[in-house]
Amino acid sequence: MEAECPQSARFASNPKTFPVAQIVAWNACAGFCIVPAVRRLVLQLYRLAVLVSIVWLLREHAVRMRVESLRPVTLAEAQALFPAAVRLEIDAGDRGGWHVLGANGTKLGYVLQTAPVSDSIIGYCGWTNTLVAFDLALHVVGVRIRASQDTAEHVDDIRKDRGFLKTWNGRPWDEVAGRTPQEEGIEGVSGASMTSLAIAEGIVRRLRAADKAAKVAPVPFRAGVRDIGLAVVVIAGIVFAFFGTHRRPWLRRGFQGIVIGYVGLINADLIAQTLLVGWSQNGVPWRTAPGLVLMLAAALIVPWSTGRPLYCQHLCPHGHAQEWLARITPKRWRIALPKKFAAGLRWLPLLTLAMILGVVMLVLPAELAAFEPFDAYAIRTAGWVTISIAIGGLVAACFVPMAYCHYGCPTGALLNFIRSHGPEDRFGRREIGALFLVVLAFALSHAGVHFHEWLRSDASDWL
Repeated sequence: MEAECPQSARFASNPKTFPVAQIVAWNACAGFCIVPAVRRLVLQLYRLAVLVSIVWLLREHAVRMRVESLRPVTLAEAQALFPAAVRLEIDAGDRGGWHVLGANGTKLGYVLQTAPVSDSIIGYCGWTNTLVAFDLALHVVGVRIRASQDTAEHVDDIRKDRGFLKTWNGRPWDEVAGRTPQEEGIEGVSGASMTSLAIAEGIVRRLRAADKAAKVAPVPFRAGVRDIGLAVVVIAGIVFAFFGTHRRPWLRRGFQGIVIGYVGLINADLIAQTLLVGWSQNGVPWRTAPGLVLMLAAALIVPWSTGRPLYCQHLCPHGHAQEWLARITPKRWRIALPKKFAAGLRWLPLLTLAMILGVVMLVLPAELAAFEPFDAYAIRTAGWVTISIAIGGLVAACFVPMAYCHYGCPTGALLNFIRSHGPEDRFGRREIGALFLVVLAFALSHAGVHFHEWLRSDASDWL
């Protein structure tokens, strides 16, 4: 039975000692306590909203990085070609540019930059990033140089040339993308031919890259033996989560061996931050990896809707390996962590998730696999940091059972966050920490460009 609301109990015992505002608040509290199912539903919807918000922020950030490449086109640049422009809207499609919008959201044209495709095209001594503008029929209306690492004199010569940057004006997208600069007979600007030809090559390659992406046929659905085997393991895990092993420890031990051997060492199909971030940014590969998609869906839906812990207790190879080690090591090895120290360690998964968001949103040169041990199960390709974390977690489990699961796993913390915890479920530190992650992701997604601009300006100061 649901515990009685403490505030309501105090008011009932002595109603004359409380002001009207407190009476109203406590009556509301009492109503909320009377309907625990409503409270649990609100909490679960909140947790779902947090998860969806972070996924949406990761997706929007990935789209913005693909289009802007840390060098977003500004409204002022667009207004130089479309004077009536009032804002730019990112195009998440294959073209990867911006719709130019006028008053009342009217479309005026389209702009894109040649970076990052043109970053590998070197003129005299560096790349040049170009802005290309189109009208509504996708005919070129103008070309501008945005930035360049080439010789400043060569770039200035091209900007001053009256004809070169107008070479493509009036020509449709497909025509520009269909012929190389050599086929078009473009000779470039005298005295800056290498730089100008690199600009022309960058424009053609950028438009071709968008056309190629648009013409890629969808991958057909395929479910191989690996996917079928993983689906069988997931279904078995769901059965054990709901019905247990009926006091048959050998059944659980055998299933754990299958999970460690088949899911872990053979397939390396573990849920990790690399997978969660990658799918959030690029989409879920349900056509090519249906078994792994089924595992992730079950790992999220089952605990969220039923409160049954599925992945961490039944489907995680690393968790089962820790449980085996804790069982075979002597009990005299066990270490009891001080309560305050253990309480502090429980914040580590949240801090790890915050660090992962920082790496992703600020586009830092770090591997997400290095934050967790799970890629170590793909032994041939695992990095030494990941392997070290995996070995360290297993060694720790010999002294503190399930040490990594309790104190170090960011993926486990995420799955535990979305799980309903029964009638006594309350809004607490987990929910506050999750809200902090949403705010952090939002802030970092909008600070990334400024962060890299600061790095570049700081580097120039050093030089």
